[in-house]
Amino acid sequence: MPRTMFTDLVGCRLPVQQAPMGAISPPALARAVAAAGGLGTISVPPGGEAPADLVEQTDLPGGVFAVNLVGEGVALDTIRRAAAHVRVVDFFWSWPRRAAVDAVHAEGALASWQVGSLAEAVDAVDAGVDLVTVQGRGAGGHVRGDEPLGALLASVVAAVPVPVLAAGGIVDARSLADVLAAGAAGARLGTRLVATPESGAHPDYVAAVLAAGSGSTEITDAFAVCPLCATRPTARVLSSAVAAVRTLPEGGVGVLSTPDGEMALTRGHGMPPSRTVTGTVAAMALYAGEAVGAVSDVRPAGDVVAAMCRGADALLISAVPQPREPGGRER
Repeated sequence: MPRTMFTDLVGCRLPVQQAPMGAISPPALARAVAAAGGLGTISVPPGGEAPADLVEQTDLPGGVFAVNLVGEGVALDTIRRAAAHVRVVDFFWSWPRRAAVDAVHAEGALASWQVGSLAEAVDAVDAGVDLVTVQGRGAGGHVRGDEPLGALLASVVAAVPVPVLAAGGIVDARSLADVLAAGAAGARLGTRLVATPESGAHPDYVAAVLAAGSGSTEITDAFAVCPLCATRPTARVLSSAVAAVRTLPEGGVGVLSTPDGEMALTRGHGMPPSRTVTGTVAAMALYAGEAVGAVSDVRPAGDVVAAMCRGADALLISAVPQPREPGGRER
């Protein structure tokens, strides 16, 4: 693909970033996207313990990587330690603050902020960020803003001088081409990468994504038992999960197995079901974006990213008027 402001700044070959999705996007997914030429993201759970340790202990081979830090009040020392190991430190679900950006820059890394409004994007640039990601209302997972992606992307691209990534509804070559043509320097991919072998999603979660059709998601507060939903309970999930959780009695919905033991998941817990979860998966937080109906198969993440970029490039080239010879024929 042709270079963009994003690829030039970050140093990757393809204008895509893998979205952070907690346990659904383990290091294997980040490595696969980075190996394909995109920006792989190490996902840190909201309120997770020692996120800097997680980054330091993750094997990061060739490629370009980011780490995602979410929520208010992430310690500056944590930010600096994480920034020492990756090219980009990515913030979400907190208002931009200069001290956090300065901590990233102190280690020679780039600072990125995912925003849900024009005002937040402008404040992020004022705080010194190197790039912003605009999240449209159609995105899966925790939704920051209220605007459709197209309108928000247009307003932010016109207002800020830094590269802008688009998030929410980019699942194929056409949707990638559309946001690039609208001025985005790249895109963040989430829902499409759930259906990959490198994803950490439970097989029943993947099956639900593949079975979903148009109009099969909604924004809900049904999975508000999580640090992010404690401040703004607006998460987009499969509607089937909302229906299923409402039929469950109060109590547990499943169990998460970890190296440190088992953790009971209560009804309405915001943790999406990973492969190490047992229980009523259909009634768990099955995060998915509005465009989930376009996800129809499981393919390696590297193949998904490469094919999407090749297809978007072809669509963009075909949309450019070709020079014509005298007499009206294309050269």
